[in-house]
Amino acid sequence: MEAPVAFAYTAYAQSRAWLTPFFLILMGTVTTSTSRLCGSHIPKIYCVNWLMGKLACSSSVANIAVPAFNYTFYFGHCTFVCWSYIYMVRTCLKSKENRSKFMQTCVPHLFSLIVVVGSLLFDLLYMRFGSKELTQGVQNLMAMEFLLVPPIVNPLIYGFKLTQIRNRIQNVMCSKN
Repeated sequence: MEAPVAFAYTAYAQSRAWLTPFFLILMGTVTTSTSRLCGSHIPKIYCVNWLMGKLACSSSVANIAVPAFNYTFYFGHCTFVCWSYIYMVRTCLKSKENRSKFMQTCVPHLFSLIVVVGSLLFDLLYMRFGSKELTQGVQNLMAMEFLLVPPIVNPLIYGFKLTQIRNRIQNVMCSKN
């Protein structure tokens, strides 16, 4: 009887993990698509709802409330993740075995999370406060940073955990020296 309950809970948790961001993105997309636009220049390679909202002829409550709700929701998620890591670190400091397990499993995830959040914050802050004096090529490169850095760094982080990959990289690096 426990296996179906565990499966049902897992399916429920997975559906929430997909449906919540889908709903938040859908709210922003519907809000943006119903706005009348007075301009057509988007200063990024890809479309962002916030930039589309800036092109709207008039500001509506939905154009202000939906992004504020999204930012608040994701800030709450980030706060919960930070609180969880603080709790895990405090718990793992009590024994040497737990510290070792934490270093093997949680540190790569934490580093990966820091890379993603750092890239996201850089993109958001640059989008709002970035210099208009940079050339379009540099602006495009900075916009692509969020799309390129985390997917490149994640396999490296988790790949270094695997002994075979780590040994192969060490052999290549040592043979060049």
